[in-house]
Amino acid sequence: MSNKHQLKQIADSQPYPLLFATISGAHLYGFASPDSDYDLRGIHILPLPQIVGLHPLQDTIEVSKITDGLELDLVTHDVHKFFTLMLKRNGYVLEQLYSPLIVHTSPEHEELKAIADHCITRHHVHHYLGFAKTQWRLFNQETPPRVKQLLYLYRVLLTGIYLMQTGKIEANLNQLNQEFNLPYIPDLVTLKVSGAEKVKIPNLNLEFHQQEYDRLREKLALSAQNSHLPDLATAKPALNDLLVRIRLARS
Repeated sequence: MSNKHQLKQIADSQPYPLLFATISGAHLYGFASPDSDYDLRGIHILPLPQIVGLHPLQDTIEVSKITDGLELDLVTHDVHKFFTLMLKRNGYVLEQLYSPLIVHTSPEHEELKAIADHCITRHHVHHYLGFAKTQWRLFNQETPPRVKQLLYLYRVLLTGIYLMQTGKIEANLNQLNQEFNLPYIPDLVTLKVSGAEKVKIPNLNLEFHQQEYDRLREKLALSAQNSHLPDLATAKPALNDLLVRIRLARS
C-alpha cells in the first residue's frame, strides 16, 4: 500500500486511541485512480470519564484534508457506536473491519473480526440491495456518467451476492470477478485505474448495464433466499463482553 507510513502517522495522531484503522473506498475495492483520495476508517476508544460525564460524546470523528499531497477522508466511530452498527446488519462497517489494508491494529481488532462472523445474517442482503439502488440512481444522474459510479454499483452487487453465498466479506472487485467472471469488469477497472477519478465512459451502452443491474439485483435477492446464513445475529453477548473489557482496560 503506497503512503502507508504517512497514513500510519495520521492514525497515530488521532485524539483518542484506535482499536483499528483500515483503508476503505476505491483502494480497497481494487480500482483506485492515481488521484483517488484515501478513505481511512476505524474505531476510536473514548476514555471512561467522557462516557460517564455530561459533555457531548465524540462518538464519530470526521476529517477531510490534504496533507503533504495526500488527500484524506477519515471517519472513526467510538467502539460502542461501531459495535451497535455491526448488530444492525450494516455491511459497510464489516467491510472496514475485514479490510486487508491495515494501517493500525490491536489484539482487540483480531478478536472483533472473529466475533463479527456471528453478526452476519441473510438480512444483510437489504444493505446491499439498498446500496446498489442508490449507486444506480447516482450513476444515472451524472451527465455523462462516470466509470467510478458504475464500478461502485458492480462492486456492491457482487459483494452482496458473494456474502449470501459464502458468508464471507470480500470487497475487492478484482477478487470477486475471479468468481463471477463478468467479461466487462476488467475493461472498466483498467479505464478507472489508468485515468482520473472522474473519468467518463466512452461509448456507453446504457441498455446493457440496465440489464446487468436488473439481473444481478435479482441474483442477489435469490442468493439471500437460498442462503444458509442465519436469520439472527448471535454476537451481542460477545460484543458486550469485549466492550466492557475495552472500557475497563482504559479507565
